[in-house]
Amino acid sequence: MSKYWNSRVKNISPYVPGEQPRDRKFIKLNTNENPYPPSPKVIEAIQEADNERLRLYPDPQCTALRDAVARRYAVKSEQVFAGNGSDEILAFAFAAFFESNNGSKADSILFPDITYSFYPVYADLWDIPYRTIPVKEDFSINTADYKIPSGGAVFPNPNAPTGIPIPLSDVLSLAEYLEKQNKVLLVDEAYAAYGAESAVPFINKHSNILTVHTLSKSASLAGLRGGFAIGNSELIEGLCRVRDSFNSYTVDRLALAGAEAAVLDAAYYDGINRRVIATRERVTKTLRGRGFTVLPSAANFIFIKAPIEKTEPCISGADLMAALRERGLLVRHFNRNRIADYLRVSMGTDEEMDAFLEACVAIINSIGKTR
Repeated sequence: MSKYWNSRVKNISPYVPGEQPRDRKFIKLNTNENPYPPSPKVIEAIQEADNERLRLYPDPQCTALRDAVARRYAVKSEQVFAGNGSDEILAFAFAAFFESNNGSKADSILFPDITYSFYPVYADLWDIPYRTIPVKEDFSINTADYKIPSGGAVFPNPNAPTGIPIPLSDVLSLAEYLEKQNKVLLVDEAYAAYGAESAVPFINKHSNILTVHTLSKSASLAGLRGGFAIGNSELIEGLCRVRDSFNSYTVDRLALAGAEAAVLDAAYYDGINRRVIATRERVTKTLRGRGFTVLPSAANFIFIKAPIEKTEPCISGADLMAALRERGLLVRHFNRNRIADYLRVSMGTDEEMDAFLEACVAIINSIGKTR
């Protein structure tokens, strides 16, 4: 800990991203990347933008990208905000809509106890008080638990790392409750393309809903860093005020070109993401047939636990992750209460998932032979 750090830096616990290996080749099933390449139209658009105009600043308003999102989602351009992936937009949203700590418990924002682990990081960074709401025994989110005095709420739909979706009717009911309190509901729709119902069609009915989207997952652009938010124009202006307070040019020219092309090529991405969903359902069925616990997922990943032997899994989550890594497969483990025996497994290609399934069977069989 450096003597030069201020108290804010000393007291935060930064988010830890999934491993990006450099020393050997792995089958990467640990960071929820799309196993299929981006649209050829995206590559073409980036190549066309790679010219002498890179000497000029990009459009600070991201106009073309926002117009593309507006056309795709049947909203107005002024209801769209563009940024460097959903993480940046979420950070802006925490700063724009949630009050910093003033000692009032009623200003604490709410999010699930098992969810995207960046949320407490943002809250700590902006000095925002928060409360975690326990998910149910089956790991689903009960939005009725959020209908209490608060500073607002945020959760992914589907949730991460569980993959479990929240019924749209429950999301809208909570939005209505929070709207009466003049509080914002952030709905993180990073994985919505894989089976959850989007709240975008209801942003005009509920002015406090802000949906946040990324191009890293369903658009195969994790390396480009593009994302957008959709909501009431007043919410969008709030995001702009935060952005323009430290950097008006957050999205570069190449990213803008590629993101716009991706948003407009819905047909291509609908096709590859149907393949991801089909793979997810096949892998889920196979693992359950082998005795694994697999939570119901509407994302491009699954949350699994090894077969139960008597009352405990036959191998812990940490040990199963290590055994898979030895066999050249990376998955994600969260050493946290209630989920320490689970692994989050991103969907790869069918060939990659076959290798994963074979490794799981071999590991479980080897345990049986040593007992």
